[in-house]
Amino acid sequence: MSKLVNPHGSAVLKPLLLEGAALKAEQTRALSLAKINISSREAGDLIMMGIGGFTPLDGFMTRADWEGVCDGMKMASGLFWPIPITLSTDQLTADTIKEGDDIALFDPDRDEILATMTVTEKYTIDKPHECMQVYKTTDEKHPGVKMVLDQGDINLAGPVKVLSQGEFPTQYPDTYLTPAQTRELFKAKNWVKVAAFQTRNPMHRSHEYLAKIAVEICDGVLVHSLLGKLKPGDIPAEVRGEAIGTLIENYFVDNTVVQAGYPLDMRYAGPREALLHALFRQNYGCAFLIVGRDHAGVGDYYGPFDAHDIFDDIPKDALETQPLKIDWTFWCNKCEGMSSMKTCPHDASERLLLSGTKLRKMLSEGADVPDHFSRPEVLAILRKYYEGLSVEDNVEVKMSGHSAK
Repeated sequence: MSKLVNPHGSAVLKPLLLEGAALKAEQTRALSLAKINISSREAGDLIMMGIGGFTPLDGFMTRADWEGVCDGMKMASGLFWPIPITLSTDQLTADTIKEGDDIALFDPDRDEILATMTVTEKYTIDKPHECMQVYKTTDEKHPGVKMVLDQGDINLAGPVKVLSQGEFPTQYPDTYLTPAQTRELFKAKNWVKVAAFQTRNPMHRSHEYLAKIAVEICDGVLVHSLLGKLKPGDIPAEVRGEAIGTLIENYFVDNTVVQAGYPLDMRYAGPREALLHALFRQNYGCAFLIVGRDHAGVGDYYGPFDAHDIFDDIPKDALETQPLKIDWTFWCNKCEGMSSMKTCPHDASERLLLSGTKLRKMLSEGADVPDHFSRPEVLAILRKYYEGLSVEDNVEVKMSGHSAK
């Protein structure tokens, strides 16, 4: 019997991806169904349902689920869930679909039917209300808010049958792992207490320090990198994966870290997204989520440690996976090493504050990177990437919010 944390809300993982004869039959049937286009965010959510990352969901949420998640972080069944997982379409398309219909969910980016769905409900939502509850703002400059405001006006609810994992298994054969695979890997390594490190950036010295704190108190760390869509100016997953792999190889003890990736897009929902990160890391078998400064944030929409505080505001039994809350970390010249606000007594003038945004800005502008900001092997990989970008592709990185400090 596994000693790893249980999947969320279930004794076992509940992947919705069909296999074998059932998959072939449903793929054939899907060709005869009405097709609706889905967004990149919805496609990522579908694939997570397919691989069991969103256990125990069986499909896209109803209006009662949407309302409960927005207002109280729980579905109509009472299951804890911090962010709505919904599917939308435009009014014209929705008018052609009746409740009880089966439809094919088509991903235009991949030119592929990702799933079939039985529509159990059609409903409208108050988009600004969702934005205020989940993102704490209705500012369209917030990328997550823009995602919600741009989605169709009609939501469709119902169970899904997932037919594909998209390009992830072939594009990232060394890092893309399903929850079942990470759990098997942890068991093979005799890891029970596993901490997840969430990242959408290559790891600089602060990230390395956070992971090493977790290594000290856990059996191992899962460096879990987002493989879905980011905002312009972020570093692509292939480059990030190479940089992280190089860091692990050169600066971590053997058999203490596993690098893997997962198929979601970033929502940049700050505290609420930190809870979602903990929830699906529970499905991946992780007992802890490392939560540092401005987790899953963007700009200055959230306080630097709001993602710490939100874990104190949810019921104690909401999640088995718990946060490892770590203070602001930096290089201190006086300490001659990495430190945090809790361990370093020295003046701010002695501190080199690190952030992924700062690093991207310096590299995109060809500027010198201060000593102790990032490991030289990692910098070499990132510099090569930026040197290969065209002027058009080298998006200006703007400093704002906590990253500007």
